[in-house]
Amino acid sequence: MADDRTSLSGLTEAEAKEFHGVLVQSTGFFFVLTLIAHGLIWAWRPWF
Repeated sequence: MADDRTSLSGLTEAEAKEFHGVLVQSTGFFFVLTLIAHGLIWAWRPWF
């Protein structure tokens, strides 16, 4: 029954952990994407 309790967000603990995992993974992907973009811009125009 403890798994049926929800938090203020309305998610169970398992759902919250899954959401957190997706959030962390997508944030990491975005960060790597920005590093690649910055590297490409720097290679194209170092003064930019």
